[in-house]
Amino acid sequence: MLQNRRGETGSIPHRSGRLHCIENQWFFATRNGRLEGPYRDQDEAEAALRRFLDRRG
Repeated sequence: MLQNRRGETGSIPHRSGRLHCIENQWFFATRNGRLEGPYRDQDEAEAALRRFLDRRG
């Protein structure tokens, strides 16, 4: 489900996906374009992304 980020109002803008599979390894991209990973599968990368976003507050 798409949601506005904290402090945003109005319609939800288009956001590109953060998960990427490169040579059978999974990564997620940060806002500054850095790739975090590798992770062995998409589920592990999604879990790591959630933890990353939770730490950011």
